[in-house]
Order: sequence, then structure tokens, then C-alpha cells
Amino acid sequence: MSDDPLSNDLLSDVRHDPRVSDWWRTSIIEMSPGVIRYRGHAIQDLIGQVSFAQMIWLMTRGELPGAEQAKLLDCALMAAVDHGPQAPSIAIARMAATCGVGLNNAMASAMNVLGDVHGGAGEQCVEMLQAIATRIDAGAALADAVGAGLDEAIAQRGKFVSGFGHRFHPVDPRAPRLLDLVDEAAGLGVVSGRFAGIGRAVEAELQRRKDGRRIPMNIDGATAVIYAELGFPAPLARGLFCLSRSVGILAHAWEQTQQGGRNKGPMPREYLWTYDGPPPVRPR
Repeated sequence: MSDDPLSNDLLSDVRHDPRVSDWWRTSIIEMSPGVIRYRGHAIQDLIGQVSFAQMIWLMTRGELPGAEQAKLLDCALMAAVDHGPQAPSIAIARMAATCGVGLNNAMASAMNVLGDVHGGAGEQCVEMLQAIATRIDAGAALADAVGAGLDEAIAQRGKFVSGFGHRFHPVDPRAPRLLDLVDEAAGLGVVSGRFAGIGRAVEAELQRRKDGRRIPMNIDGATAVIYAELGFPAPLARGLFCLSRSVGILAHAWEQTQQGGRNKGPMPREYLWTYDGPPPVRPR
């Protein structure tokens, strides 16, 4: 505070002017000199008592989760942190690092490609699972609801069903383990297990439609099951994936920074792209 009483009075007036204080309205954080509260919880009471996963829940949902809920959320977050430089976001982080930018710039470059195709499958899968659940709540049988939900998803986004199948793994090793954890949590009454059942029914219907060829659930499907079981809205599933993948992005950007290298593009320089433009123009 200033030693000038008039200046202090003006500052106090500004602080109490609703045009200023109501410019932004938030129920997330309360702050004043010496005070920081998240959703009503003093920061000093949270530090050392609350995990990062619990903090994510508190910030996005407005309340602290139970320990077992937080454990399941933590498992989903850690399972999706990285999938190697063949994933566009990771490759971009490494390429950006070779251009001499800082870690924050490399991370931002990578995060900006987490869109509908790379990064959005979890959100899309949650939407499908919830749409199927809504049909069941309206009286549809599980098989009918799954069939209609699949048809709707395919009509909206094409033949690749978000959360199922993988172009690299015949069976995504992350998905069965996550589903086992959902089953364990359901056995303890932490979650209902409903969306795990719906997810498995979708997998079975896809196999039926493919004449017995299995299209197993992948990491996006398994984490979508967890987020749906825990009650997260579909759009937050994408945000949670971004948080998860940011860990791998940071690690790869940092590693590339340590390795060095300049302007490493997406392929070795002795390999060139296919040119399909007009032939060389002869000088007149």
C-alpha cells in the first residue's frame, strides 16, 4: 500500500467497485493478500494432503473426490502420457525443439495439434457411450441402444469408431489393464461399471459387424470408460487427455533439447517429398 492516504482511498474504491470486481466472476479461486483458496479450500490445507489428480478434480468439478475415485482418474491420466515420436504431437514437440525455441514454445506447438483426429477420440467416445446410456434410460435394450449409438457415431464421424481399434497395436496393452481397474473399482462400489459394460458391448457389436474380426478397445476407449464412469462431461475428456499427453510432450521436448540437432524435419534430408505439380517451365 502507498503511504499516500488519498492513493489508498482510490485503490480501495477500485477494489469495491462492482464494475471492477465483477469483470471476471469465478467460483474456482478466491484470493486476497495472504489468502489463496481453491473452491473454498485454503491452499495450505491442500498442500501435502491432496494429489495432483485430486486437484484436477477439485478445479474442474468443484469438489474433492474420494481416494479411490482419484486413484482411477490418476491411472487414466498416467496411461496416456506418451506414444512415441510417431504421434504427431510428440514429433512436433521434438521438431520445434530443434528450431531453437524454448520448452514452453515446443509444448504449445505440440498441444495445438491435439484436435478431432489426434486427441479428440476420447471426447468422441464418451459422447457415444453417454448417448447409448441415454437410449437405455429411455427404455431401449442394450443391444438396440448399442447398435443405434454406433450407427449415429459412424454417420457423424465415418467408419473409424473413436476408442476402438489401433493402427499400430493389434491389442492396445493399456486398455485391458485400465478396464481391469474399472472392474475392481466397480466391485468396491466406487463406480457403477455401467460404462465398462457399454464399452464391451460396443466392442462385441463391432466384432459381429466385422464377421468375427475383433476391433478391440484402445487407450482412448478405455480412458473414455473411466471418465464416463467418474461422471466427467465429454468435452473435459479431451482436456484431460491434453493434460496427460503434455507430460510426454514435455519429456520429449526436453530430451531433444539435450540431444541437440538443428531443424530436424519430419524425415531425413536425403528423402524428399513427392512433387506432383506442373513440369519445369522452359525459359522463353
